[in-house]
Amino acid sequence: MIAIVQALVLAFACVAFVMPAYLRLLKYSGFGKRIRRDYGLDHHIVKEGTPTMGGLLLVAVVISLALLLDAVDASTYAILLALLGVGLLGAFDDWLNARTGDGISPRMKITWQLAVSVISAIYLQQHFAFSSVVVPFVGEVSIGVVPWIVLAVTAIISTSNGVNLTDGLDGLAGGTMVFAWLSYMVVALLNAPGQFNVAIVCSLIAGVLVGFLWFNIHPAAIIMGDAGALGFGAALAVTGLVTGHVLLLPFIGVIFVVETGSVIVQNISKRLLGRRIFTQTPIHHHFEKMGWAETQITFRFWVVGAIGGVIGVVIFLATRGQV
Repeated sequence: MIAIVQALVLAFACVAFVMPAYLRLLKYSGFGKRIRRDYGLDHHIVKEGTPTMGGLLLVAVVISLALLLDAVDASTYAILLALLGVGLLGAFDDWLNARTGDGISPRMKITWQLAVSVISAIYLQQHFAFSSVVVPFVGEVSIGVVPWIVLAVTAIISTSNGVNLTDGLDGLAGGTMVFAWLSYMVVALLNAPGQFNVAIVCSLIAGVLVGFLWFNIHPAAIIMGDAGALGFGAALAVTGLVTGHVLLLPFIGVIFVVETGSVIVQNISKRLLGRRIFTQTPIHHHFEKMGWAETQITFRFWVVGAIGGVIGVVIFLATRGQV
């Protein structure tokens, strides 16, 4: 536990120390966020020009500290591979947005995510011979190799995009991810057999996110961008796969599920019924339209995310017969 806490504090301190210089570099290079005018959220226009691509620094710190602390093994290698692979995609998207006002095309983005997801899934399956998942309250259930790979790819892509959709308000994605990563840190520590290095990486990621929140809480001095949201989302899903408890993701990542679900429901409603259920999606914008302050939405979503994380850990313990 001492090593876990030390990793978290070290990651926080590194981000807090390096971020001011990184901010100056982004401002000097002109990496400012472009805000779309067609969203109907005029008060967000004041965020125009806020430095973006903050997630790239977080990814670099996590990987550097994981190597420094000798926390890279077969399990964490897959997590860091997903973090770096999808994070670089997000960084390129952030760069395009800052330069042109547009990002990567949806087709290119999903193709890249699919490639990284398939590589990660096949690596995990071949290295660990995964062919089963732990079903909450039931235990380990064999599903076969191909279904496991399909589940893995689906989890990585959906979680990556879910976190990305959540990254729409100051501090929202960063704060909710802290609780998700801390929850999987506990799962990794108590898993049988224990996965200490996975817990260390979870702690490092939670630490860099807390450090990032120091600069990202409203009014944000820097935006995480796709470099962080896409990368950390993909890595979170891989962590669920590595621990064998990927089916806890809907609980531990409840906010990401709700945000994604709101978009899906909205699109289905418009196509089938010809009307909208929400005033705007992702759902945090719906609450903005209802008159909630940005900080209210963020803090309330944090609370829900924390509760989801606790529920996920309790289900993990109940499945193991420890509660």
